[in-house]
Amino acid sequence: MKLVLWFLFGLCVWAEGINFAREDDEHDHGPELDWWENGVFYQIYPRSFKDSDDDGVGDIKGIIEKLDHLADLGVTGVWFSPLFKSPMKDFGYDISNFREIDEVFGTMEDFDALLVKAKELGIKVILDFVPNHTSDVHEWFQKAKNGDPEFRNFYVWREGKDGGPPNNWQSVFHVDAWSLPTDVDVEGNEYYLHQFDAGQPDLNYNEPKVKQEMTEMMEFWFDKGVDGFRIDAINHAYEHPDFLDEPLIDETEPLFYENMHHIYTMNQNESYDLIYDWRELFDEHSVKAGSTKLMMTEAYADLEQTMRWYGNDERNGSHFPFNFAMINRVTNATNAAEMKVIIDEWLDNMPDGANANWVLGNHDRPRIASRFGTDRAASFAILELLLPGIAVVYYGEEIGMVDNRAITFNDTKDPQAINTSPETYQLYTRDPVRTPFQWDDSDYAGFKTTAGEKPWLPVHPNYKEVNLAAQKTNSKSMYNLYKQLIELRKKHTLQYGDFTAKALVNNVFAFERSLADHNSYVVVINLVSSEVQLNLKNLNENISKVKVVLTTPDSDYAADAEVADVENMILRSHDAVVFEVIAGSAALTGSLLLLLVAVLRSLFIQ
Repeated sequence: MKLVLWFLFGLCVWAEGINFAREDDEHDHGPELDWWENGVFYQIYPRSFKDSDDDGVGDIKGIIEKLDHLADLGVTGVWFSPLFKSPMKDFGYDISNFREIDEVFGTMEDFDALLVKAKELGIKVILDFVPNHTSDVHEWFQKAKNGDPEFRNFYVWREGKDGGPPNNWQSVFHVDAWSLPTDVDVEGNEYYLHQFDAGQPDLNYNEPKVKQEMTEMMEFWFDKGVDGFRIDAINHAYEHPDFLDEPLIDETEPLFYENMHHIYTMNQNESYDLIYDWRELFDEHSVKAGSTKLMMTEAYADLEQTMRWYGNDERNGSHFPFNFAMINRVTNATNAAEMKVIIDEWLDNMPDGANANWVLGNHDRPRIASRFGTDRAASFAILELLLPGIAVVYYGEEIGMVDNRAITFNDTKDPQAINTSPETYQLYTRDPVRTPFQWDDSDYAGFKTTAGEKPWLPVHPNYKEVNLAAQKTNSKSMYNLYKQLIELRKKHTLQYGDFTAKALVNNVFAFERSLADHNSYVVVINLVSSEVQLNLKNLNENISKVKVVLTTPDSDYAADAEVADVENMILRSHDAVVFEVIAGSAALTGSLLLLLVAVLRSLFIQ
């Protein structure tokens, strides 16, 4: 009899075993992830996060004051747009001293306090490194333009041609990419290159001293305890040595940046080699610190060019190059099949062992809710945060902030737009996506008090309704959705699991995250504005029952509800739902348990 009992008990345990294995308290599926892998990185534009001294500009003390918000949200690390000394012609991307904090943001002591607070909260700190250029007031350029032989070769100089610039190169900021220096001791005909604003002269990386200076700069911040760098516009670092004219895309159209093939000013082989060299530096300091020093690279380029930033067969590159496919290619017209192609292309082309990443917005591009509509922002949050790999979240996206397009041409601060015209500036201005964070419904949305200067950019007028304080008390808010999604990412299936995506009928994009002996998760996203039918068996025929985990705020599905009829489901307009797949062994387990109870009753009755 004991043998029978043990057999029945063992059978029950076997049937239920998969449920025991699904618990996330053991690690049994490969190497532990490093701190940055599968992370969520939150980008702060410091001027617009929190103003502590009422001068109208956000600062480090304000960031420290609000750092608990990021801890509550659950992010892995925070990436700061530049905090370095700058005349602010391009709001920090024109650096005049790479080893000083600009006074508008505070002091080095403030930054040290920020590092301490971030460490206490378990938040990694990533700085923005701008290697392509300096400010024109940087000591190096001031000496270079006046002929100092030690610094002249720090920058790119060329003789003019036919009474004008050396060639037809245009800057990203819609002016000639060449300028004659002003206020020089000896006038000449040598132009300096600036692929962005005229106040941002390009550095010459063919000069070994420039590379050495930048190496020492990064070491300075590593020694302070910074956890990594996001490397800005790295594909602009080198130019073709022949300085040839760049061809026009359309010969019938005028000469302007967007009408040119930038084959001589971007994506040169030497730029990749520079990153590979710097990766060795990062790895050396990772060993020294006992923790990975993270390198992220920014380069708007095609897929093949972008993948090269990961490294090659012989050398490592960045830990991850930013994936801008969802920024560059996803629109409101994108259908499920196209979405699958965009996502699969990145996953299929990554080098073995590399980490994917997903970016939907940043300080240069329109916000998610403005690009796709406020009714779709939640579904895109679910998409971004549950795809395999790293998610990068721009400040304010977690509360559904939108662009402030009411900023007039006369009030525009962005040099990229100022160089255009009142008729076209809206195509280029980045000011609408950089407005102050909306903390609450008080004056200036809690960004500052009513004292002192007005905010450097106007707060969006919808702050009375769209703000963090209001969303914290609303269980169906965007903020609480982000918080739940980031917590859900800790599940082993979503950290280590396989990924399978399908474009289902009715324009539903669906994917499954699965891991042996763990719960599977299914995500479905309705990409159209009408109600659609859904059959989950078209994603995986073995799915027979699911439980609702998370939904977009207006969904008809309720969290924790179980759905048995998976072949006849309905998704509302732009709805997105996360399901947990219920294992098919549950019925067998229940039957065996009932059998065991019956046997025991029979024995005790006897």
